[in-house]
This record gives sequence, C-alpha cells and structure tokens, in this order.
Amino acid sequence: MTRLIRLLLPVLAGLALCVTPVAAYDLPSVNLGFTSFLDGGPPAGPGHYLSEYVQYYTADKLRGTGLPPGAKVDVTVALTQYVYQSNQPLLFGGKWGVNVMLPLVAFDADVLPDNGTGFGDLLIGPFVQWDPIMGANGPIFMHRIELQTILPTGDYDHNKALNQGSNHWSFNPYWAATAFIGPKVTASWRIHYLLNGKNDDPFVGSGAGGIKPGQAIHYNYAVAYEVLEKQLRVGINGYGLYQFTDTKYDRVKNDAPDKVVAIGPGLVWHFSQDAHLFANAYFETRVRNRPQGERYNLRFVYHF
Repeated sequence: MTRLIRLLLPVLAGLALCVTPVAAYDLPSVNLGFTSFLDGGPPAGPGHYLSEYVQYYTADKLRGTGLPPGAKVDVTVALTQYVYQSNQPLLFGGKWGVNVMLPLVAFDADVLPDNGTGFGDLLIGPFVQWDPIMGANGPIFMHRIELQTILPTGDYDHNKALNQGSNHWSFNPYWAATAFIGPKVTASWRIHYLLNGKNDDPFVGSGAGGIKPGQAIHYNYAVAYEVLEKQLRVGINGYGLYQFTDTKYDRVKNDAPDKVVAIGPGLVWHFSQDAHLFANAYFETRVRNRPQGERYNLRFVYHF
C-alpha cells in the first residue's frame, strides 16, 4: 500500500494541468492538450496577449496502481496566461518575448486525500519567435523556441497525496511550429523536453526522504482544415508523453516509466484577428503507469 501511495501522489495532482504535477506518477504537470491549432506563432503579430483556459480531465482507469476497478479522479483547471511578443529582433531575425502562466486547480478524487482547490506552480518562459516564411499565396511556415521553467510556487502539503504544486523545479523547453499545407490545411506541433529537480519533502506516505522524477519527452499536434474562410477551422488534435529515464527514490532507481498518447477532434473559431476560441477533446490510449481518461479543453485568446 505504501508503494501504491508513493506512485500515485504526483500524477493525480497534475492530471489536467499544464504547470504542476502530472506526467509520470512522479513527473510535474506539463502541457498535454492545452495548445493545438496554429501553435507556431501568435495570431496577430507583436503585442500583448491574454489567454484563459478551462480544462477538465476525468479518469476511472489508473494503470499500474493495483487499485480496484472504478477508482476515479476528476481535475478541473482554470489557467491564466500572459504573453508579450516584442517587435525587436534578437537571434537570426527572431523576436524576443515572454510567457507567464498560472493555474488554479480543483480536485475531486475518491482514492486519496487531496489539497482541495488552490494555485499550481508558476511557469515563466522567455522565447524567440520568427516571422512567418512567406510564399506566393501567403505564409508557409512559422515557428518559435521557448525556454520554460516551472517554479515550485504552488500549494503543497506533504500530508496530502494530491497537491497543486510539485515542490520541485522543472526545466521544460519546447519548439513549436505550424506548416501551411495548401490554401486551407495547416499542421502544427509542439515538442517539449522535461528535466526535473528533486522534491526533498515528498508525501509522508511515500517512505522516501527525496524523489527526483525522470526525464521525459512530451508533445502536442494538430491538423486543421479551413471550413469558413478566416473564421472556422476544424480538425484533429492529440498529445503524447514518454518518460525515458528512471525516477529516483532516495537515489534508488525505480524502473516504472510513464507513457500516454491521445487523439480527438477540435476546432478554432476566429471572431476577429484579435479574438480566438479553441475547443479540443482528447481520448487517451496506450497508457502505462498513469491514469487513463478523457480531457476537454477550452481556450480563449485575445490580442491587445
């Protein structure tokens, strides 16, 4: 039972988050499905952007835990994001910017005690955005690199199995791009590398004095077709996560890496060049050592 609790504590806390404990059973929360279509660049060029996300995740299959069938957890996340995109070239013509994100997280679990509702870890990421590469009929490719850092600022109680904060730092850089395929089709992707620090005060039920989660690769992807010109795109979206180094408990390796892939439908509605609404659904499969469930995401982006 102690082993089971040790494995469950971080993953359930971050099931739906973008910046607190999620990935493996010991990984922090990462961006699984928060971003999708047209991810390679801001929709209206330089300026200030405010995004509001609402994501709901529900799972009743907890893979690799030994819990009885029907054990369930629901996580609701309200995430606020501020982005500033400058108009000043910095690197090979790329323009600098900064991304700041803060989630508010609520748990509803019937398995382990949780920390209720509270703020997750703060994410800060400087980035470089390159202008679109243009063709005869418009843009053909745009991309960006961001150096994200997840700071251990979220609510955390070592007496609780489910927490909003991870209680350790993480470095989570990514490359995001969008390719314009013909006049109506776009393909977008975002690929992250996750490097974690050590939690020196883990959940008391873990029996460990310190836990250092393993490294992982995670990604989002989306393909869209323009149904209404400059107004509506519909398509498919998905995500995946693969842990490729072992988590360490008191410097002892635990060979139980994390894995998940998901796919589902989505759309983006362009109210104007400055206002955009994204809607996504994801259904998980090929899951190893983590919950398996469904994820629903709404995101509204506004350019000032």
